[in-house]
Amino acid sequence: MEEMSKHGKMGRAAMKADMHRDTARKYVDAGMLPSQMRKERDWRTRADPFEDVWPELEQQLRDAPELEAKTLFEQLQTEHPDRFDDGQLRTLQRKIRGWRAEQGPEKQAVLGQRHRPGEAAQSDFTDAKELGVIVAGELLVHMLYVLVLPFSNWQWATVSFSESMASLRHGLQRSLFQLGRVPRFHQTDNSTAATHNIPRDKKETVEGRKRPFNEDYLAVMRHYGMTPRTTAVGAKEQNGDVEASNGAIKRRLEQQLLLRGSREFESVQAWQDFIDEVMRKANRAKRGRVEQELAVMRELDVAKLAEYTEERVFVSEQSTIRIKSCIYSVPSRLIREQVKVRVYHDKIEVSYAGVDQLTCERVRGGKKRIDYRHVIWSLVRKPGAFARYVYREEMFPTLTFRRAYDAIQKDYEGIKGDVEYLRILHHAASTLEAGVEAALTLMLDAGKPIRADDVKALVASSTAHEVPELDEPKVALDVYDALLSEVGS
Repeated sequence: MEEMSKHGKMGRAAMKADMHRDTARKYVDAGMLPSQMRKERDWRTRADPFEDVWPELEQQLRDAPELEAKTLFEQLQTEHPDRFDDGQLRTLQRKIRGWRAEQGPEKQAVLGQRHRPGEAAQSDFTDAKELGVIVAGELLVHMLYVLVLPFSNWQWATVSFSESMASLRHGLQRSLFQLGRVPRFHQTDNSTAATHNIPRDKKETVEGRKRPFNEDYLAVMRHYGMTPRTTAVGAKEQNGDVEASNGAIKRRLEQQLLLRGSREFESVQAWQDFIDEVMRKANRAKRGRVEQELAVMRELDVAKLAEYTEERVFVSEQSTIRIKSCIYSVPSRLIREQVKVRVYHDKIEVSYAGVDQLTCERVRGGKKRIDYRHVIWSLVRKPGAFARYVYREEMFPTLTFRRAYDAIQKDYEGIKGDVEYLRILHHAASTLEAGVEAALTLMLDAGKPIRADDVKALVASSTAHEVPELDEPKVALDVYDALLSEVGS
């Protein structure tokens, strides 16, 4: 058409458009583009295989609109063997989709809402294992607590290990203190961190009914002067802004990890620092709308709440304590004593008479954390208990120690071999585990018999060294005198 307007020559215009001149003449005579001349087909090119069974299917859809095409197709295959093959499922799906659009029930429309600046913050937990972050050589199985301001889309993310109240408090406080302001509302879904899970046999469990808030959660809300609110039960779309942010944040982190060229971090804190920097860069692009929010939000004028809960428990005769359904070992000198335990979202701290006794990573899901150093002295005194000790597998701190035990058992069967291994483990607890492990590795690689005395001798020889002589540095004090005189002037 453009070429024809320039010179009016059909053959030349058709050649420029790379089409036959007869085809070009058809479009020119009609004065229409190809897309405008295309007619929608309203006839079938083959017989409808579901024509005679469609009335029955249509009635089923009217009675139960939730029925899926695949369910109905499987029913047809059962009722009419050898008549419908698997390849006709797509045909039925298209037919039912068309029926739903023309005659089906009304659908729930998403009602877009106008967000007001500074009114509310939405928060949620999202699984972050898919990012493949490695900490200390192991895959970090974790979540992110995400808080977003819907008006400006300001976001902040905090590493979490469960959807607990401790994790919610930790993530919320990090977000608020980063923001420096407090919105009027805080909105969550109906997670058990914020709300009570009402038993099903209670009359209150009506479909869609909101559950009451936990007292601990309400205390946090009161401290920061926010009004709590939740979505309806099963209506996560009401928390849509933060739900959308979950995916956006993980995509952004994935891209930054690709640019970094490595997913390995020396610690969880190093990974958190990386996330914080990514979030700061993303939030700088939203500065204008963020400033509108900050202008109407209340200033954060309270101190942080303690991010732990305290429990007092007695140490069992097995030198263990039970915290949140999980078992931890503690030094055996605390057996039958009451200890105070501070439970954080990621660790526990054990103290006795005001003195710290143990700090270790928190475990979850009914798991146990047993440190061989806490019970090795008892095992050395009673080696016969090792064979059927309930925490026997925890007495092999690394694979090397397990290999060493198996090698010892080839030479010494039964309790004699156990005694030899326990002496080695006792030496690891008394000195350095890494040094003992290095000695075991050398002996295993050389195919030598594993003996406790030989291990001790090898560790002693590898750690013996002379104290190096260091030259005493000579400090020119006149440089400092000159510096002080310049400051004074």
